[in-house]
Amino acid sequence: MRKQKGFSLIELLIVVAIILIIAAIAIPNLLRARIAANESSAVASIRTLNTAQISYNSAYPTVGFAGTLGALAGTACAPPTSAGACLIDTQLASGSKSGYSFALSGVSGTPASTYQTIATPLAVNQSGTRYFCSFEDAVVRASAATIATCDTASTPLQ
Repeated sequence: MRKQKGFSLIELLIVVAIILIIAAIAIPNLLRARIAANESSAVASIRTLNTAQISYNSAYPTVGFAGTLGALAGTACAPPTSAGACLIDTQLASGSKSGYSFALSGVSGTPASTYQTIATPLAVNQSGTRYFCSFEDAVVRASAATIATCDTASTPLQ
């Protein structure tokens, strides 16, 4: 009889079992890394919105802070206006970026002297585990619970 070349069924099953064990170890780490990346992106986006609001307030002092994310963005930037200042990208202006939803609210006064931005994970424990917010003092704050109103009682990021 000729000797056949190849792997036996038992050898293949052992290799598959080893691959499954490695995958079981690696997948939770991958998910935690993705959550950390989404949270970092949300914090960076909140900081971008703070910087954009400060720039907007300086450029349009009779208006104050922008009332919508759309006013901070814009598509026709030659020249920028108070309706489209071209200070943030259009994806952030859409209100959703990197697994987080962004909302701009609390704009009041004439000129507008207050605002607050809140970042909420789109899928808690999948896209992020923390909520982030900021207001006109430009300090980014975090919370494990849903943030309804951003104020000084919220915990600042370290």
